[in-house]
Amino acid sequence: MQIKLLVEGGSMSPGPALSQKLGPLGMNIAEIIQKVNDATKDFKGLKVPVELEIDTKTKEFEVNVFSPPVSELLKKELGIEKGSGIQLKMQIANASIEQIISIAKTKFPNMLCNDLKSAVKTVVGTCVSLGILVENKSALDVEKLIDAGKYDKEIQEERTETFPEKRAKLDKYFNELHTKQEKVIEQEEAEKEVAKTDEESKEATTEEVKPEEDKEEKK
Repeated sequence: MQIKLLVEGGSMSPGPALSQKLGPLGMNIAEIIQKVNDATKDFKGLKVPVELEIDTKTKEFEVNVFSPPVSELLKKELGIEKGSGIQLKMQIANASIEQIISIAKTKFPNMLCNDLKSAVKTVVGTCVSLGILVENKSALDVEKLIDAGKYDKEIQEERTETFPEKRAKLDKYFNELHTKQEKVIEQEEAEKEVAKTDEESKEATTEEVKPEEDKEEKK
């Protein structure tokens, strides 16, 4: 019998969902948790897909660990906790093509991709949804550049190291852009607040005028 789980690497703990899946089988949940944590300890801080192969007769089981989702690998690689949420207005990181290739190589065995180039493009696609720049560009633009062969050399050579000088330039660009984006968002929020205040003032004025009109009608 197979049971699929998505666990926190090295930190799986008891819970209702786990009890519902394993309880009816009469399995030793504490033992399973310990073995899963041992098997996933190298992925600490990441969500990891785990598959349990259980023999319901003997109660024996095997733990199969798969590489974390691309989004989790990107978060760890770039030191971010979550995606942007407002991808069109605010980017949250600036990845090098080498970092993208590194993640693509990690995930490639579990991907439905024919080659590394396709895997790289898939990782960049996840950058789109998270709000991550790649090489100072929008991830959407980088997908097109990959198709055009812009990064063929890096992909063919399987480059995974970002040199410090390049990293510094990417960080400088991102920090300047991030500051500008924050200012734009702050301005938009301020304008919304002003508009809200104006609307409330108009409503209050309307309410004050109504009683006066009622008095005139009664006369």
